Amino acid sequence: MTLTLGWEEWVALPKLGLPAMKVKVDTGARTSALHAFTIEPFGPKGRQKVRFGVHPVPERPELEVYCSADVIDRRDVTSSNGEVETRYVIETPLRLGGQEWKVQFTLTDREGMAFHMLLGRQALEAFPGEPPQVVPTASYQQGQLGYDAYDRLAKAKPSKRSLRIAVLTREPNSYSTSRLVEAGENREHVVECIDTQRCYMLINAGKPEVHYDGRALPYYDAVIPRIGASITAYGTAVVRQFEAIGSYTVNRSDAIAASRDKLYAHQVLAREGIGMPTTAFASSPKDTKDLIELIGTPPIIVKLLESSQGKGVVLAETKKAAESVVSAFRGLRADFLVQEFIKESGGEDVRCLVVGGRVVAAMKRTAAPGEFRSNLHQGGSAVRERISKAEREAAVAAAKAMGLGLAGVDLLRSESGPKVLEVNSSPGLEGIERSSGKDVSGMVFDMIEKRTASLVRRRRRAAT
Repeated sequence: MTLTLGWEEWVALPKLGLPAMKVKVDTGARTSALHAFTIEPFGPKGRQKVRFGVHPVPERPELEVYCSADVIDRRDVTSSNGEVETRYVIETPLRLGGQEWKVQFTLTDREGMAFHMLLGRQALEAFPGEPPQVVPTASYQQGQLGYDAYDRLAKAKPSKRSLRIAVLTREPNSYSTSRLVEAGENREHVVECIDTQRCYMLINAGKPEVHYDGRALPYYDAVIPRIGASITAYGTAVVRQFEAIGSYTVNRSDAIAASRDKLYAHQVLAREGIGMPTTAFASSPKDTKDLIELIGTPPIIVKLLESSQGKGVVLAETKKAAESVVSAFRGLRADFLVQEFIKESGGEDVRCLVVGGRVVAAMKRTAAPGEFRSNLHQGGSAVRERISKAEREAAVAAAKAMGLGLAGVDLLRSESGPKVLEVNSSPGLEGIERSSGKDVSGMVFDMIEKRTASLVRRRRRAAT
């Protein structure tokens, strides 16, 4: 049976996340065209992709849907007025009536035209079976759709598409970065490692930019910050710039900064009623004795505010030792905390990996013999661990309180319940993946895809 089409029809491009568009069926045109703006190629040679925005409703330019597809070709196309334009060519399934087949489209700006999609002879000839018959005086021979589909689309499960993702890191060869790149590429995303310290920024109201190696970086759908503690201030400034551009960041700049400020982080946890070891902080050297007495009978922990991976953390076994450590830190003009030592934890803690508001994996870390710090960087060992409901809730609450999409939450098991020791905004993935056997890196991309895969906006981005 021959498919009959009118000169205008309703179609869908499901793989691009476009559930309804009006198309002009033009047998006088050889190629098919799709309206696109902010057309940005990305990916390696031989596997190039293109990212672009679409205004699916000509009368509603504030409605934007962002898509990506493989580049099939680049082609010179001559318009009806004789102008030649070089366009990217993509191929994607087209759904029309009860039929679906692959169609090649050239991408071009059709803003201001009545139809944002044109269907030419090649598309009709590619139809499986006898080519459709076009009745030039008829309309909508294959039924009508509606633009209200975009109102539902904003709430629906997103359509997956290839994303351009940046990993901000100074260690591109580390296990965590390598696994993130591998997991992203396995899902047909393009993942690029960007050295945070080599970024510099153009800050203005019209078009904020991040520059790198003498050029402005392109738009990234998502950014995964792996900001080291030594460059927190500059690293969060770079993340903040990507936020200004409009990229989705797995961890926002303010959340990273808050988690790195151990004093502020403990104040936030306390404010939210989340269990943690009793903690004290002071500035005056005259308060040393009272500061220690606030914690209770030693042993106690003295911890630098800028410590990471267990460095700058000292266990003071006696009151005199505690006073000596505090005096030494003050002599260095270093900010520090004095914290309760949870004896019953026995040199063990539990690292919970929280992704998108849920604990996806947990491991128990045990300190090396003669060591009280269970950090893997200090020689500790890790095994998969089952956690209690209270521990799960504490980890989720801590990550939420800090505003982190990806967090490593360290818990101590005490007689009065779980105590949050630290919330890490750049948790290592090696220990947790190997001990749990879970694809945590893939779960990070589950979260990213949920937020960015089929992106519908109701406002225009700044002109480029």
